[in-house]
Amino acid sequence: MPAALRDSFGRVADDLRISVTDRCNFRCVYCMPAEGLRWLAREDILRFEEIHRLTRIFVQRYGVRTIRLTGGEPLVRVRIEELVAMLNSLDPSLDITMTTNGVLLRQKAKLLREAGLKRVNVSLDTLHADRFQEIARRDAFARTMDGLAAAEEAGLRPLKLNLVVMRGVNDDEVLDFARLARQRGYEVRFIEYMPLDGQGRWNSDLVVPNRRLQEQIEDLFPLVAAQEGKAAPAQSFKFADGAPGGVGFISSVSDAFCASCNRLRLSAEGGLRTCLFSMRETPLRDLMRQGASDDSLARVIEAAVWQKEEGGALHISDSSYQAPAKSMSQIGG
Repeated sequence: MPAALRDSFGRVADDLRISVTDRCNFRCVYCMPAEGLRWLAREDILRFEEIHRLTRIFVQRYGVRTIRLTGGEPLVRVRIEELVAMLNSLDPSLDITMTTNGVLLRQKAKLLREAGLKRVNVSLDTLHADRFQEIARRDAFARTMDGLAAAEEAGLRPLKLNLVVMRGVNDDEVLDFARLARQRGYEVRFIEYMPLDGQGRWNSDLVVPNRRLQEQIEDLFPLVAAQEGKAAPAQSFKFADGAPGGVGFISSVSDAFCASCNRLRLSAEGGLRTCLFSMRETPLRDLMRQGASDDSLARVIEAAVWQKEEGGALHISDSSYQAPAKSMSQIGG
């Protein structure tokens, strides 16, 4: 029987997010500068065998059931479907998912599904091609939409859309996304803009509290709370009239979910992060490459999780708040 990975606040970590690369083919304004960032050297990034080994420890020793592959953009990692197959071989019932911008899904969706990927979250911040190019700094709207279609065709369902809402940028599209959810059966997740942009330009004035978005949607489409199997960062809702799809709200700024957080993050270079806003990482890659045994790695993991912060998002509004040195693309969403 696996032991629970429990922290000093009583929370159990059973959701592991693995960044497979810090590189990305977009330059989204809420994530990184137009010129990009200084990428890690190839030898600094975890090898597939190292990711497999660490995941095996988390799954077999600690009962982690959800594995999410992130980046950067995970689909720019060569032969990513081989990693999915390796992770799926640990236990085919694992919930292996991926967050992607969707641009390469037409080439990869079927291969990923066959390898064992269960579903995808696609980042889509607007339904307008011109605005898409302004936000992502790439002319790739048509390819992203085609990637959504490819994911559906491959059976990567339910399909979720991640939307970072910014005041004066895309907050006028909230109802359009709600309509899309109803038409296509998608779950649209509205994410509050967080201070992880890599440029230090985050401003609280750009944050639109999710409760306002929810009220706006409910004026047109009444919602009912969705039944969730366990605590999750998103507050999820279905449409009261029985229409397909739904909406979710991740309110990291206005209503942080730290008290029920069950997530751990493994950065592309093998650092274990217990909180998205953490100021420190535990270097598992270095320990592995120095010859550490599984037992030794397990002890380090247990100690790091026990010291997990109460929650960095709880202090975003404090005048003393200090953002992590890494941007979202470097941490891994």
